[in-house]
Amino acid sequence: MDPISAGLAGIALVQKSVEFIKSNINTVNDIRDIVGAIDSLFEGEKDINKERFGDKSLLGQTKDAASSVIDAKLAREAMDEMHALVDNRFGFGTWAEIVAERNRRIKEEKEAIAAEKKKAAQRKAQMQHNMMVFLTASGGGLVLMIAIGFAVIYLTGGL
Repeated sequence: MDPISAGLAGIALVQKSVEFIKSNINTVNDIRDIVGAIDSLFEGEKDINKERFGDKSLLGQTKDAASSVIDAKLAREAMDEMHALVDNRFGFGTWAEIVAERNRRIKEEKEAIAAEKKKAAQRKAQMQHNMMVFLTASGGGLVLMIAIGFAVIYLTGGL
């Protein structure tokens, strides 16, 4: 995906999420009814920030500076508006709980990925060690067999 469409996808995701939440906030019975839109809102903001601060060459940084700053501010404004709407509908602190829970789950996911990478590295190191032991033992056995072969040939007068 090219950088411009990625940025547009982020702001479009934010706008669609805001529209959905605004049109349904007063009719939902539970926060679970709009959780998908809230997740999309966070994802859109993340996409915008990744586009704005992501890995770019120096040439690409000045080209779309204005639009990336404006998109980021619009996303932040939408987040603040949704914060107020959710807190007004479900009680003060609901948005903070959502953000805290989201951050906790992201942290747990990153820790699980890191633990899996560590286990994979340990398995790889163990496999390399086992292979080295096998090759060393095989090589030693081969040298011993060759030495015995030469000894038998020498003792039998073959050489």
